[in-house]
Amino acid sequence: MVQFHTTAENNIQWTTSDGRAVVYNLGDMAWVLMSTCLVFIMIPGVALLYSGLLRQRNAFTDIAMSVMVLAVASIEWFFWGYSLAFSPTSSKFIGNLYHFGLMHVDMQALPGVANIPVLLYALYQLMFAALTPVIACGAFAGRARVGPALLFTFCWCTIVYNPIACWTWNSNGWSYTMGGLDYAGGTPVHISSGTAALVISLYLGYKYGSQSMELPARPHNTTCIILGTVFIWFGWFGFNGGSGAGANLRSAQAMMVTHIAACAGGITLLLLDYRFDRKWSVISFCSGAMAGLVAITPASGYVGTPSALVFGVVGSVASHLATPMKDVLGYDIFVVHGLGGMVGNVLTALFADGRIATFDGTSPTESTGWINHHWVQLGYQLADSCAGFAWTFVMTLILMVVIDHVPCCAFQCDEDVSMVSDLPQSLEHGLSSSQDMDKAPAAVMPFEQVVPDLETGAGPSGIETMDDTESITEKGVVTNATLSS
Repeated sequence: MVQFHTTAENNIQWTTSDGRAVVYNLGDMAWVLMSTCLVFIMIPGVALLYSGLLRQRNAFTDIAMSVMVLAVASIEWFFWGYSLAFSPTSSKFIGNLYHFGLMHVDMQALPGVANIPVLLYALYQLMFAALTPVIACGAFAGRARVGPALLFTFCWCTIVYNPIACWTWNSNGWSYTMGGLDYAGGTPVHISSGTAALVISLYLGYKYGSQSMELPARPHNTTCIILGTVFIWFGWFGFNGGSGAGANLRSAQAMMVTHIAACAGGITLLLLDYRFDRKWSVISFCSGAMAGLVAITPASGYVGTPSALVFGVVGSVASHLATPMKDVLGYDIFVVHGLGGMVGNVLTALFADGRIATFDGTSPTESTGWINHHWVQLGYQLADSCAGFAWTFVMTLILMVVIDHVPCCAFQCDEDVSMVSDLPQSLEHGLSSSQDMDKAPAAVMPFEQVVPDLETGAGPSGIETMDDTESITEKGVVTNATLSS
């Protein structure tokens, strides 16, 4: 039985087996619990964002798969994921099974995180472990069957995510002991998920309707894209703000730079696309905001507010320059997450400030970034980024090949299934099945049925012609083609 006492301030005091008294601050615990919920909100946000960017016939499968991936990743985390990432007796690369099945995970204190119990920290980190494969598995939409994708998720979390989380955040990890700075997951979350999406896309090839096929691939629902971005933006305050595991000034600073970087990234990409197209694109704004959020993630607990502007601008510009990658991916998972994570890691080396790191009451250190003349930090950040990219790329490719050759686990859909709808892979369906399409009004019909011929301006009978395209766009159903520029 777990026994504990309360202090005069109503905090929790627990005595370890060696007689040492540990005090858990209730305010810190409440904030981490709140941050856990905020990170969870990001998962349906990612699903909405991806579903809006996809063709309508694949949108429902992507949303459904995101929920399933969440569950599979959570079970893996319960079995051995947390232990492989955060066991106190881990090696420099990966942990052991000391916490298998979350054994010994309750009131104990985690090394380096003494103000909250290990059970709460494991729950918070569970949301990161679930969010990461949800981002990566977005590349399966329109390309693969659901069953093999779920098997891939369980194996990928074990072989790819857990080792990277261990060497980045575990106090025994090689990157952690080397001096790498990654406050909230530039490498474990973004570089790993973006690289995995790249490998999935390259291995499975173009999905039906992309640039290599006859039908144009265009985002089908701008409203879903905006709502998904808002959910992700909202959840990112817990993603970055909760990574310090405490309610303190450093958490407030992390949330401030998170918001400023997102705003700067969104406005930068909005203006860049306006310069070329002379149209305001809300999708460009959302993509830029996402790029800013990703870039600031590893630095959020180390940089001052003025630096956040640089992260947002550089992250969105890098995403814009890498736009041709979207021809491979169908949409910008690697461009935003993989490349954005690398940009954020490099910028962290330049702008990390030891003064910001003391905002949570820790001892001051000058071994942070170039601002403190710690020049070797750039080498640390590059080593961590390259290791994360290489490990993810190689192991993801091996997993794809192995699972694809297991009987009954081939990834590829039948092409007719991919062309028609999500219905053959699911007993339920959204408004993306062929039966509903016959009855659907123009506002919810697939892009190629709504948009008139771009050369002649002629549209199908009963549907708005080219003269009415702008009004359809304003309804949030058909989007500008800015992402394909």
